[in-house]
Amino acid sequence: MNTTRRFWLSSGGALLLAGCGFTLSRPTSYAFRSLHIAGSSLMGLGPEMQRLLQAGGTVEVITDPRQIERADLVLEILQEMREKVVVGRTSTGAVRENQLRLRVRFRVRNREGIERIPETELVQVRDITFNESYVLAKTSEETLLYANMQTDMIQQILRRLAALQQI
Repeated sequence: MNTTRRFWLSSGGALLLAGCGFTLSRPTSYAFRSLHIAGSSLMGLGPEMQRLLQAGGTVEVITDPRQIERADLVLEILQEMREKVVVGRTSTGAVRENQLRLRVRFRVRNREGIERIPETELVQVRDITFNESYVLAKTSEETLLYANMQTDMIQQILRRLAALQQI
């Protein structure tokens, strides 16, 4: 009795999920097969973006600049800049709040040099409070926020690459 009930409940749940159009997410499909990432440092956007593209299994990331002619597209990271700006002070002049900014300028061109995505600047901004008593914790939080902003930035760039219809 108990196993029969469990079977019918799980079958009903599966039918409801199938009926509403639920599907597991599939890897993103791109209009290109190979990509070269130029201008990104070892600690910048490049390594994480390379890892995400290769995880999908449909894009080959060409890392050797001498083989750039094999790439269908070239993603040029023109600028990657981290900024920290003081936005709030206490009545005594001590820093109370900072604003963290990550700016990335990039463009995408094809093998023939034709721009597919013109020069674009993306900016991520996060606010962070500051307390001299917790300097080590705030430094760790700042590092974590920058990593989060970098991941968001990479996702935005990958969505733009996925939106390309032709190379």
